[in-house]
Amino acid sequence: MNAGFSPTWDSDDEYEKLIQTMNPPRVVIDNEVSVNATVVRVDSANKYGILLEVVQVLIDLNLVITKAYISSDGGWFMDVFNVTDREGRKLIDETTINGIADYIRKSLGGDSGYIPSRRRSVDIAPSKDHTFIELTGTDRPGLLSEVSAVLYDLKCNVVNAEIWTHNTRAAAVMHVTDEETGLAVADPERLCQIKERLYHVLKGDNLSCGVRTAVSLGVTHTERRLHQMMHDDLNYEESDQGSGDKRAMPHVTVRNWSDKDYSVVTIRCKDRPKLLFDTVCTLTDMQYVVFHANVEAEGTEAYQEFYIRHLDGSLVSSEVERQRVIQCLEAAIERRVSEGLKLELCTSDRVGLLSDVTRIFRENSLTVTRAEVTTRGGKAINTFYVRDAAGNTVDPKIIDTIRQEIGQTVLQVKGQTEQAKSPPGSPIWFLFGGLFRSKSLSSLGLVRP
Repeated sequence: MNAGFSPTWDSDDEYEKLIQTMNPPRVVIDNEVSVNATVVRVDSANKYGILLEVVQVLIDLNLVITKAYISSDGGWFMDVFNVTDREGRKLIDETTINGIADYIRKSLGGDSGYIPSRRRSVDIAPSKDHTFIELTGTDRPGLLSEVSAVLYDLKCNVVNAEIWTHNTRAAAVMHVTDEETGLAVADPERLCQIKERLYHVLKGDNLSCGVRTAVSLGVTHTERRLHQMMHDDLNYEESDQGSGDKRAMPHVTVRNWSDKDYSVVTIRCKDRPKLLFDTVCTLTDMQYVVFHANVEAEGTEAYQEFYIRHLDGSLVSSEVERQRVIQCLEAAIERRVSEGLKLELCTSDRVGLLSDVTRIFRENSLTVTRAEVTTRGGKAINTFYVRDAAGNTVDPKIIDTIRQEIGQTVLQVKGQTEQAKSPPGSPIWFLFGGLFRSKSLSSLGLVRP
């Protein structure tokens, strides 16, 4: 056990505040160390959830993490990230680099901190600019269309939204405004009406689905909330339908390294943006502390190795717990994978736009597996991943019909996400397994006794 670790950190503790004040976060950005990436180093006083905060800041800045080394023994946190832009290029502009450093420092200031939040099913949080709506329920064809139609009928405009589906479950975080004022819905009676109508849409004909309603006073990071909502909805448990080809699943292992007093989690899977955020978010929400980590992407494959303990300092204690960690990490990796044909819509925003577009999808027997809805400067920029009602690849003729109805220039086809992945026992896994094992923290001597 490391003497410097305190399992009962409290963000209100005066001593911790003093330590953070005396040791403000230090951010160094270096473009000389690596040929292919910009290196971001973050040093800070340690606290629970700080790794997630740093990774969250980097992904919010649209940076791609290609490599990372993390160490947080004792009271100090040290991180090194290799990052690129979304096109795989180093960061060149000096103003951008300085802005990133300032943003990270401010985000890790004394007022920051990880605050777990657990809200259920239909959740509406009023604010000045938007009303925040959270939904969880059983996925079914046309569900997004039904939800959008209800909001349109209630004179609400969806200005931002993110929708995930996985393992027969669906979750959404939506930002809506009042059609008349362009601001948040303030009337308590209307808020109750919105919750009641959405409750019935989510419930559908399933009398035992257990949909609940709640009003929240706070707002958290959208993607973190989606992970939390789906985890709370037991999205990681296997359903009768399963989650597709088992060979395509990520390969996750958990073992105890008793000599060093760590549980070691290793992940091998197909690389993609925001992968590290998804795994760190899950470990943090499951009340594990990451002491050391080694993260690397080699070609299209990703390897992650975490040295963890519970908040109370204990290791993964049973086979049941070990399997649960594996299931939760697999689900966190899979639920953001975009299955289906990618469609991008760009047009002037208007009330009812999302309702009209998703109605056309539904009328043509398409189901939305994931969606991102944004509004910028009066323009709606929406991304949809769609499949047919049976979950199969969409017939190109149907897409042509839909594009003619919506507008050829308004709705663009961006291709289909590659879904083929090598099974864990295949030669490619053997090769990468050997490669990454040689770079593990234990073999490099980066984990201290």
